[in-house]
Amino acid sequence: MEMMKKNRMVILIFFLLPSLLMAQDKNEELLDWDKSRKLSWTDFKAKPDSESDVAARSTTYLLFSYTVNNDGFSYKIESRFSKTRSWGLHKTAYILSHEQGHFDIAEVFARKLHKKMSEYTFNRRTYQKDLKKIYQDILDEKEELQNNYDTETNHSINKEKQAEWLKKIKKLLEAYEQYADY
Repeated sequence: MEMMKKNRMVILIFFLLPSLLMAQDKNEELLDWDKSRKLSWTDFKAKPDSESDVAARSTTYLLFSYTVNNDGFSYKIESRFSKTRSWGLHKTAYILSHEQGHFDIAEVFARKLHKKMSEYTFNRRTYQKDLKKIYQDILDEKEELQNNYDTETNHSINKEKQAEWLKKIKKLLEAYEQYADY
């Protein structure tokens, strides 16, 4: 029975690994979030999607990895922007600020993930399941907020809502400032 359980785990990892690896291309040019560096249009290197009805598209990643050792576990979190998957069709300062909002939202969730990880009590029997759930919950919450941002601002067209959202994102960054040291 124990051997069968190990085989299932190996098979599960084997099937999950390709989908995780495909999420990010090795040749992808990535930019780490940095409060002192805002996005510029030169960071958007992908060809615009001619089928899309939006002015620009940002691809961000919230990456998480961990290592288990005798003392427990350590982890690494990265909030990144993909230069080679992001594009701009209508390159104005206003639209760029909307796209910066998407990158800033990714950073908010990097900090939230760091908060959750710092509060986690390591359990050698359940850590894989526990950490996967924490990460997935944060990713789901991040996606929901990213979608709400685009929906409520109508992809930045609603200028009043866009201004409200930029203030909201700034407050979220400030609220999780103590977790920016991941």
